[in-house]
Amino acid sequence: MDRRDFLTISGIGLAGLMLPYSRSIAASELVSGLDIAMKKAIADAALEAATGAGATYCDVRIGRYLQQFVITREDKVQNVVNTESTGIGIRVIANGAWGFAATSDLSTAGVAAAARQATTIAKANSRFQTAPVQLAKVAGVGEVSWKAPIKKNAMAVPVKDKVDLLLSVNAAAIKAGADFVNSTLFAVNEQKYFASTDGSYIDQDVHRIWAPFSVTAIDKASGKFRTRDGLSAPMGLGYEYLDGGGTKYVSPNGVVNYGKTYDMVEDAVAAAKQAREKLTAPSVKPGKYDLVLDPSHLWLTIHENVGHPLELDRVLGYEANFAGTSFATLDKREARFQYGSEKVTLFADKVQEGSLGGVGYDDEGVKTKRWNLIDQGKLVDYQTIRDQAHILGKTESDGCCYADSWSSVQFQRMANVSLAPGKDTLSVADMIKDVEKGIYIIGDGSFSIDQQRYNAQFGGQLFYEIKDGNLAGMIEDVAYQIRTPEFWNACSAICDESDYRLGGSFFDGKGQPSQSSAVSHGSSTARFDGMNVINTARNIG
Repeated sequence: MDRRDFLTISGIGLAGLMLPYSRSIAASELVSGLDIAMKKAIADAALEAATGAGATYCDVRIGRYLQQFVITREDKVQNVVNTESTGIGIRVIANGAWGFAATSDLSTAGVAAAARQATTIAKANSRFQTAPVQLAKVAGVGEVSWKAPIKKNAMAVPVKDKVDLLLSVNAAAIKAGADFVNSTLFAVNEQKYFASTDGSYIDQDVHRIWAPFSVTAIDKASGKFRTRDGLSAPMGLGYEYLDGGGTKYVSPNGVVNYGKTYDMVEDAVAAAKQAREKLTAPSVKPGKYDLVLDPSHLWLTIHENVGHPLELDRVLGYEANFAGTSFATLDKREARFQYGSEKVTLFADKVQEGSLGGVGYDDEGVKTKRWNLIDQGKLVDYQTIRDQAHILGKTESDGCCYADSWSSVQFQRMANVSLAPGKDTLSVADMIKDVEKGIYIIGDGSFSIDQQRYNAQFGGQLFYEIKDGNLAGMIEDVAYQIRTPEFWNACSAICDESDYRLGGSFFDGKGQPSQSSAVSHGSSTARFDGMNVINTARNIG
């Protein structure tokens, strides 16, 4: 699903879609109709046809993609949508150039025809190629499999149970003071089989889940309204994420934040009360503040001004869709550019359990790993795929290749990019004690960033003023303005590992034609000194 489809499904015009109320997917339907032996035979037919047509390299992705969206508002179900898509994507190199073709016809003749078509396209592309594709070597791994570490397949949970959960969330929010509430449950299962002429046959089962909601409280006398969105993070987990059990983190102001478990009803009750509290909260006074940023907020800042600008294709100018290229050019890596303070180490990884981007192998058959991008403030690396690695003098890819469908060609996508926790014991309460004039921000909000990922502005969900080391109550209309390196160099403290939590994006758009991927960003609460805060109410229009 791309961003346009998501906005269509989740936006104001939901009722106009008139999509049927679908049943839950039966457990027997969750297993692909193709067993491993059949997938391997189909892949081998494609590989043989491609090499027979003149390809010097070929990879094959057989995919079955299941998605389910349950959408409610107040006491009504607005939509239940099930989608399923199955097919094969074939990518080749011939005469030093890439070619790609895809088909939903999984017969031997169908995949062979697509493989030959991909090879023909590659040969045609080679006439305009200025230099041959250089692929970093990947050792074939033979036949292997990887499964997301889920405990309860969300696709197998009856729709009725999901509807009951969402309607109970809505009812609890209304009872707690909300005037309007909408809630949604997204579940995704990607069943992917990869094979290549390198000798790999990789079967993977990927699961993701997200349960966003939004509540609105209205002052009927003035017509003023305020919203508070849910604090759930999208996760690479199963339905157990919504069971509500396990360890919770409670911030100094009593706001519950969630890690690998999420109590949606509890959060909705808190959201309704906080949305109503926001109606009477005083507006922020613009000026310089020390910011204490919760992981539920900081993930988006990491995503926009570290994750995207350190994608190598943006750095090289090969990619400029969805907010441009990057200020973090190659010369800055050579000079070990001071991207942040010595406390700042930002790492990329594709292996963190429960993360959206966590897989065993990427869509080029590269085994995933973790590596540093910013090491104690210094820019040391980027995110690469196989045909980019040689540009940085690397001998292997970082495993950052992904396609959102069997019918899409794989290309560079962001790994999970996270801020390493502080090494010294430090709680959020202790961090706040050292702040004389500051703002504690929870949850992500609106944002804006320039075409080089250098200048940006970020809002949030909840804002609490800090005076002389104490929380002084809720304030409103807060946004802070930053320049990327100045912001990260202003990082003066990071809480320890006990506070580390994931946030992330379920629908991160990139490319043209656009593709959507899911990526997590973790951190502990962090402090940034002397940030410029504006009043958004005074900057409208």
